[in-house]
Amino acid sequence: MIDSKFLEFEKPIAEIEARLEELKYIDDSKENIKRERMRLLKENKAITENIYKKLSDWQVAQISRHPMRPYSLDYVSHIFKDFVELHGDRMFSDDTAIIGGIGRLDDIPVLMIGHQKGRDTKERVRRNYGMPKPEGYRKSLRLMKLAEKFNLPIISFIDTPGAYPGLGAEERGQSEAIAKNLLEMSKISTPIISVIIGEGGSGGALAIGVSDKLLMLEYSIYSVISPEGCASILWKDSNMAEKAAGAMHITAEKLKKFSLIDEVIGEPLGGAHRDFEGMADKLKLRLLKNLNNLNEFDEKSLVSMRQKKIAAYGEYTQV
Repeated sequence: MIDSKFLEFEKPIAEIEARLEELKYIDDSKENIKRERMRLLKENKAITENIYKKLSDWQVAQISRHPMRPYSLDYVSHIFKDFVELHGDRMFSDDTAIIGGIGRLDDIPVLMIGHQKGRDTKERVRRNYGMPKPEGYRKSLRLMKLAEKFNLPIISFIDTPGAYPGLGAEERGQSEAIAKNLLEMSKISTPIISVIIGEGGSGGALAIGVSDKLLMLEYSIYSVISPEGCASILWKDSNMAEKAAGAMHITAEKLKKFSLIDEVIGEPLGGAHRDFEGMADKLKLRLLKNLNNLNEFDEKSLVSMRQKKIAAYGEYTQV
């Protein structure tokens, strides 16, 4: 049985790490044990590099959903100082699938919003598996308007399979809430940086992803629908998800070629969960660099550039 922290295609890595774990309980003062440990570490690195050099789009999707992958609150605790979470949409309730608040990026006051999935079953249910309802998007817009009022840069972390499609959410205006966020974010006069840290699914991601700079972690995905959803529509079979993932161009590398994202942030070998602190430090540096660049523009130029960027997405041919 593969350890739950390893994915199916990582089985060779899991086997070597299991042997390394066994060696911890043997007296490592013996020279042959030291040599075996060094050999296994070297072999582990070589195998991991070889596997991660040839990842398919579907395997990248699996890494983006890894149960140990860092979530928004993990990055918040490491990147931002003096973070204070703010709650509620002032209309219906507080949706815990989206977190938001004010903190400091180094000494720069910023507003941060992001999806939050939850670690254990109880928290996942409470946070609705990171799938926001309309009140979540209305909360995020309320906070973004607050940021605009006090001239605070906005940083959003995207990690959702998509907006919640339940009956209650539809009755309370899910599509309207998403559409309003898209419109309002295109006009907000303060810098916005969005980072896809895991899954960037459909309108659920877009609703907090209209930004001046859209960054993606190396093993995250961004798509109009999940591979399983696409497979269910095209082939009436969600088991065709692997084929769908390959056809959809959902990875950071491919999306960068289409100019749909601005920057790919490399991850530690094996994914962000293998070296969270290193990943968080790297992300912080990229946020600071992009924020410093955006601060060179006045409000009018910022909004104008953002709207031109949105209008440039996609290509069409008139016939």
